Amino acid sequence: MNTTANATSSSTTAERRVEPAATGTPHAASYYAATAHPAPPRPPLAGRERADVCVVGAGFSGLATALSLAERGYHVVVLEAARVGWGASGRNGGQIVNGYSRDLDVVEKRYGTAAAEALGSMAFEGGDIIRERAARYGIDCDLREGGVFAALNRRQLHELEGQVASWQRFGHSGLELLDEQGIRHHTNTGLYVGGLLDRWGGHIHPLNLALGEAAALEGLGGVIHEDSPVTEVVSGATPTVRTADGAVEADHVVVCGNAYLGHAVPALRDKVMPVSTQVIATEPLGEETARRLMPAGTCVEDCNYMLDYYRMTADHRLLFGGGTVYGGTTPANIIGKLRPHLARTFPEIANVRIDYAWSGNFALTLTRIPHLGRLHDRVYFTHGYSGHGVTTTHLAGRLIAEAIDGEPERFDAFASLRNYPFPGGRLLRVPLSVLGSWYYQAREKLGL
Repeated sequence: MNTTANATSSSTTAERRVEPAATGTPHAASYYAATAHPAPPRPPLAGRERADVCVVGAGFSGLATALSLAERGYHVVVLEAARVGWGASGRNGGQIVNGYSRDLDVVEKRYGTAAAEALGSMAFEGGDIIRERAARYGIDCDLREGGVFAALNRRQLHELEGQVASWQRFGHSGLELLDEQGIRHHTNTGLYVGGLLDRWGGHIHPLNLALGEAAALEGLGGVIHEDSPVTEVVSGATPTVRTADGAVEADHVVVCGNAYLGHAVPALRDKVMPVSTQVIATEPLGEETARRLMPAGTCVEDCNYMLDYYRMTADHRLLFGGGTVYGGTTPANIIGKLRPHLARTFPEIANVRIDYAWSGNFALTLTRIPHLGRLHDRVYFTHGYSGHGVTTTHLAGRLIAEAIDGEPERFDAFASLRNYPFPGGRLLRVPLSVLGSWYYQAREKLGL
């Protein structure tokens, strides 16, 4: 699977993408692709197949759904346009962040108490699913415990105090507020005034998690076809999913393309907006430096609207992410964009060599709440995790499996929430979103 060449210290080489090879679509030239476990070839779909469930997409959403169904005895066929974990699932920051992109008090104000209680009861389940799967199937994905939200000012620290109260209401007891000295145990910088430790958070090698889940699925009889972009999903009594070279007939279909679905399902195309985020990985810093900079081995994200997030990898590199581009385009110079943020956080490694730099898209909803639903009685979809995809994808997969298996109550708690289109449609949604982000960034600079 690793047809991607290692990036070097040169900015140009580190950010380049490898052109598709004869063996199929390669992964982005990321740290994850360079350190991924070996994976078997998975041939494209050729001809017609039959399944209980056909899943579109072999990212976390598709794999979590397929594995949850296979564990219940269903025969599942997964169609992936590129490679297992090729999109956001294999490129993200690797942080297990609990909750949703909107706090539960916002959910309650917008949708009511019943909706907040339903979503609140599930807000921490995604991380548990990851841990359960890693343990059950022996998935080596560098799992480390603990995640920190870092406050750059007193206003943000006060908001974290409110978040503690909200989360504790729904049974999340693994929280600890940190003062200015306490947070230095997690990130040894003078940048923050305090923070919040979530002991139920953590971090992983996301591509290796995806590859491990794919292997687990195949061990239960599931089938994955790579390099099989879907051209059409046909609803009906027996839904059919078509590619250029074949088709899968199934009792149910689950669409999990998220930001990389393309035009295969027109009804979903305008429900989310692709947004890119960027990540860099330094040269190995050595265990001593890594422990000095981040003594506890947890991961960190700050509380800004345009946030920075970072952690140490298993081989003692600093993996640093941030930046947002609405519409899903990749900046011309990822290293140039992120290095000043790294330098501000850890001045002593301001000029460290950057070995990898890459970009990836996630899907944003206007509400910032994951969008789950049905296109037809037998065709389900899930997308729009709005930056919280590592955990909520795994939750969504379990909920869809429950619904297909005759237990739709928890799935319907999400499916019943109204999803709003972006103002301005496809033409204006990006500039209007940019204007909105400028507003929130201006408020942060003014301390409002």
